[in-house]
Amino acid sequence: MDRLAKEIDDYRHEKEKVSAEAGQRAALFLTCGIDLSEAYSASGADRDRIVARLQRLIERERIKGGRRHWSYDLNRHIALKQALDRLREGAA
Repeated sequence: MDRLAKEIDDYRHEKEKVSAEAGQRAALFLTCGIDLSEAYSASGADRDRIVARLQRLIERERIKGGRRHWSYDLNRHIALKQALDRLREGAA
């Protein structure tokens, strides 16, 4: 029974991971037209350019949130930040 509970927990964790990655992919592509898989495979100057662009987009979202702009979306802000973190992890 313990093995079954572990398999269930692993399955739920994997589904959450896939769902989070799908959100990051959608937010990144819809916001700035960057495909996340291409961003992961980029290297050197291309990766630096993508990281700089994401940092600018996150800063713009932060400003919109601070001003309580109607188009601010916390979920988009979080997804962009998570995508940036994953790109930085891949570079390290």
